[in-house]
Amino acid sequence: MLSSVVWNANPAIFSLGPLEIRWYGLLFAIGFLVGYYIEAKIFKNDKAPDDWCDKLFVYVIVATIIGARLGHCFFYDWDYYSSNPIEIFKIWEGGLASHGGTIAIIIAVLIYAKKVTHRNALWVFDRLVIPIALVASMIRFGNLMNHEIYGTQTTMPWGFNFITNISEWQNGAAPQYSPTSHPTQIYEALSYFALFVTLMFMYWKRGAGDKRGLLFGVFFLWVFGSRFAIEFLKLPQEMFEIELMERVGMNMGQILSIPFIIIGIYFTIIGLNATRKSGKISHRHSHIHRHYKK
Repeated sequence: MLSSVVWNANPAIFSLGPLEIRWYGLLFAIGFLVGYYIEAKIFKNDKAPDDWCDKLFVYVIVATIIGARLGHCFFYDWDYYSSNPIEIFKIWEGGLASHGGTIAIIIAVLIYAKKVTHRNALWVFDRLVIPIALVASMIRFGNLMNHEIYGTQTTMPWGFNFITNISEWQNGAAPQYSPTSHPTQIYEALSYFALFVTLMFMYWKRGAGDKRGLLFGVFFLWVFGSRFAIEFLKLPQEMFEIELMERVGMNMGQILSIPFIIIGIYFTIIGLNATRKSGKISHRHSHIHRHYKK
């Protein structure tokens, strides 16, 4: 019978004085770079102007960082950050929330669609969610390397023992391990990667990019549906979530996921019932765009 996994990976790849390069940051960056490559291929396939993908990349990067940080501050620890607002800017100390990042990306894409593509924002959303699913998977593997966001105790043979005193251990102290716990980071990472493969298949092999809203809806339904389910296995991220679970039976991550699940159901239905319409951009449209930008 298999035993549990003693997880003693170091979150840091290497350090140069006070500068520490972490797996989380590297995986985050790799996810975005590979995602950019995939998105560029998609835009090229749809005959979009060359500069559209570059501009979208900037919009999404800025929105992700700002939104995820503010989401953590507002949704999970506002009592502290409202009294110490300067701490909000210390992103390097940790604290990012995917729900905040999602909201910010939605706002950024709406602005992008109005200012850059001059097309329905769903055209952008349907294509953007494909690489985002991959980035989400990479980020969860980064959480695994950080020994964070793991689950409750389990007797399953694939349970992990995580180091609970990471900072002290990195400075030479003996490691202290959690009880054998669900590696919920892996559960989410594999779920999001499966979604990425599914969306790629839908776009490249089934022409789902031509059915407005379908890829966007499937993404929201899958990501936040699986997130809602896996949250039942997670330890509370903040102390107030213990009381929240006792009061309403859900934690903050689940409550925040519900609106996105509803959005996912709505757009999946809309997409499935949509009249097939080409997602390709005509040469005439591309020419008008370039002329307009001049």
